[in-house]
Amino acid sequence: MATMTAAQRRAQAKVEYDAFVAACPSRKLLDRLSDKWVTLILAALGSDSAHRPGTDCSGGPRAMRYSELGRLLAGVSQKMLTQTLRSLERDGLVSRTVVPTVPVTVSYELTDLGLSLYETMRGLKTWAEVHMDDVLAHREAYDTRVA
Repeated sequence: MATMTAAQRRAQAKVEYDAFVAACPSRKLLDRLSDKWVTLILAALGSDSAHRPGTDCSGGPRAMRYSELGRLLAGVSQKMLTQTLRSLERDGLVSRTVVPTVPVTVSYELTDLGLSLYETMRGLKTWAEVHMDDVLAHREAYDTRVA
């Protein structure tokens, strides 16, 4: 049996990723990406108009300060925002920049990897907003039928 280098093993594993297989590591990534805060943070960082109500969030990506993200994402706790941003930074989707001012300024922006995911997440957010009435109507019809 031929010995493989670490790079060859990684390349082989990449070809073999299949989220339908229980042991596939991509399942953990899918689990993380399906979190509502991940979706909303990526959608916010990917759009320079995300902070303006009534806009379609179609502007380009921009850096945002932690406090700005906290205000934009109604209902997110500081703990959840911090944990989510750290996990996104660990996965290479978001970069964190600290500027030594008084007080310290911390901003977050999408990396190239994060940008490659942004359109999908923005589409998911938009789909949910556009189709919410349809989903609610189907839920009501189902609940009436089942009850």
